[in-house]
Amino acid sequence: MVASIEQISKWKREKTIGIIGLGDMGLLYATKFSNAGWKVVACDREDLFESMTAVHADASFEVLLNGHYVSRVSDYIIYSVEAANLDKIVSAYGPSSKVGAIVGGQTSCKSPEIRAFEKYLPKDVEIITVHSLHGPKVNTEGQPLVIIDHRSFKKESLLFVESVVSCLKSKHVYLTYEEHDRITADTQAVTHAAFLSMGSAWAKLKVYPWLAEDNKWVGGLENVKVNISLRIYSNKWHVYAGLAITNPHAHQQILQYATSATELFSMCLDNRRKDFVERLMNAKEFVFNSHKGKLLLDDLILEEYSLSKLTKKSEISTDPHSGRDSPSIKQMLPNSHLALLAIVDSWYQLGINPYDHMICSTPLFRIFLGVSEYLFLTPAILEQTINAAMNDQSFRRDDLEFVVAAREWSSLVTFGNFDLYKRQFESVQKFFEPMFPEANVIGNEMIKTILKHSK
Repeated sequence: MVASIEQISKWKREKTIGIIGLGDMGLLYATKFSNAGWKVVACDREDLFESMTAVHADASFEVLLNGHYVSRVSDYIIYSVEAANLDKIVSAYGPSSKVGAIVGGQTSCKSPEIRAFEKYLPKDVEIITVHSLHGPKVNTEGQPLVIIDHRSFKKESLLFVESVVSCLKSKHVYLTYEEHDRITADTQAVTHAAFLSMGSAWAKLKVYPWLAEDNKWVGGLENVKVNISLRIYSNKWHVYAGLAITNPHAHQQILQYATSATELFSMCLDNRRKDFVERLMNAKEFVFNSHKGKLLLDDLILEEYSLSKLTKKSEISTDPHSGRDSPSIKQMLPNSHLALLAIVDSWYQLGINPYDHMICSTPLFRIFLGVSEYLFLTPAILEQTINAAMNDQSFRRDDLEFVVAAREWSSLVTFGNFDLYKRQFESVQKFFEPMFPEANVIGNEMIKTILKHSK
């Protein structure tokens, strides 16, 4: 059921949308909604009121002093705040919610969000919460948008929320908050852990991989690793901490990822090739058994997205096993791809089929799944990777730092300490900071290409 044009026009005249929190995603929502013709009021921290008013003086939404002023006039209130602060902020502003209003949030883990809403919101307030499964720099069109109707009393309430968010042109996915948390853990937790660990390892080694002169990080797969890792570290730490720390499903998965990386690396050190290959083949069969040859992306289309000004185009040869063109093995230093092997192994160990939740997948998840597909379903590349992992010492030091980093992130999540998570994230962020402007430009183009190709 879709609201009529007349009904939507009436709502736009009579109703107000409130955004509490003008971070990246809050600003995205406030801008999109107000530009679509909705009356929008928003706020950030009270001590930032003057600066926010000045910065957004020409915006099509109005900045108010604090969440009390937003809550008392808004018919749909969206909390766009850090997960670590959500309970405190809802407790402060929730009681001021307009009678009969609808309240939602944008956190990536809905269980603590729903608990806070149930605890602090007046009983007459409805709860319909949302989650855009992408970052603020991604085009919202076609991306998954989860809508959770947790507590509504009027038939038109869900229709109203759908009408408000329709300007995002996202794909609406309807779940309970429990289903949402399970699926987001399945599609995001391990992906984030992999890229966070890669960035940490490079920072500990004090190396910008794209500037290496030994061809260690040449090729499309390497470009994906570098660009996505830098993209994550160019964002705010709490975006990833919220999902990892507040979602209990994520704890188990991040721990398994660290365990998989450790055990696979130990097999390489012990030269247990038979066990190593058997474990990878079991993981390949479990994850990709019904997707043979159905790749989301190809290494060749990614070669131009290198941050290195020295990177040469790889010679192209045809893989005799798959019949597909692939980068010449001679020109690239074979990589153990431990980060990719570990993520597929962790899916296998946890019994997670990553394709089950594609409708709720983030762009980063789809890209990482595509890269994993390419590695595991291109026989020549997989064979080269296994040989490199068992016999080549070129990446041993890098892999050691990667394993240590994966275990560190797992421990931080298990401790549940936001401050420690922030400190670790920002120390790596500081190392890569000089590279963010160029990395984001190249990374954005790469992601556009991949997502267009993968459709």
